[in-house]
Amino acid sequence: MIDWCRTSRQRRSGLPVSGTRLQGLCGGLAFLACVALGSACASAAPADDDLRLAATAYADAYNARDYDALAGQWIENAELIEGDGRLVGRDAIMRSLREWREAHPQATLQIDVTAVQPLTATLARVSGTMTFTSAPGAAAVASQFTSLRTLSGGAWRIAESMVVRGHAAALDDLGWLVGSWRTDGGADAPQGTLTFEKQLGGFVLVGRGRFGAAGGTPVESLQVLHADRATGAIRCRMFDSTGAAAEGVVESDGTAIQQSFVGTPAESAAGRTARWVQVIAPAGADAFTLHAVERTLDGVSVPDGPPLHFTRVK
Repeated sequence: MIDWCRTSRQRRSGLPVSGTRLQGLCGGLAFLACVALGSACASAAPADDDLRLAATAYADAYNARDYDALAGQWIENAELIEGDGRLVGRDAIMRSLREWREAHPQATLQIDVTAVQPLTATLARVSGTMTFTSAPGAAAVASQFTSLRTLSGGAWRIAESMVVRGHAAALDDLGWLVGSWRTDGGADAPQGTLTFEKQLGGFVLVGRGRFGAAGGTPVESLQVLHADRATGAIRCRMFDSTGAAAEGVVESDGTAIQQSFVGTPAESAAGRTARWVQVIAPAGADAFTLHAVERTLDGVSVPDGPPLHFTRVK
């Protein structure tokens, strides 16, 4: 089966990707659920205004790349959750935040608190909207958040934050794939083309591929990517002209993506269940490497696929 959903598996592929693996954290926005409540109020019941002002101050620190201030907003063992993905620990959260922020130097963040709920003398729950813009003039992307703040060291810090990203906006991180791509293959790799386009008002990304050895019969493939409305997680369905089909869930850090697939192999294959992870590692704005790794057929390991090096067709 031709495997070509964009992924970023680090531990097995050996391909260069940025940042900590983010399970289901589309576009890197998950780690922006840092609606930190600053060093505001240490009173028994934090004032509504204090929390709103602190959230604004956090956004200001993010926009100014003040990483010390951002790190001070999380407790040491904080958790950040988006969809099916989770980051545990301030260090992991800040590492992802810093790497993603440096990769998007023109990005800006706005935080709007819509609800504050004191729980105890040392706990408060805050909900609202994060609005992210990757560059001046770019479309804004909004996510809903709910964060649990705890009084620690005289400041209200994030203990847990959960983010639900808009399901249409979740596909924006894959927008760079839109267009036509080509690989010339190699000694063990087929030649091929890929074309991606957004359809249905931007709610679906459709990809079409055509691969084969010179002089042979090409295999055609189709994939449809869409975001789950409840969680913002991106899911993919794939089909090809050998009769193979599979489903997977995309995991992205805003630059690279990983996707684990499970499905049925080609009709000519001896097995019934195929599993694999597919990796795409960007190499600048107009190139990427695709690699299918961790492949099994009915639970038995099979060799990794050859890496395919794609360049954009202009």
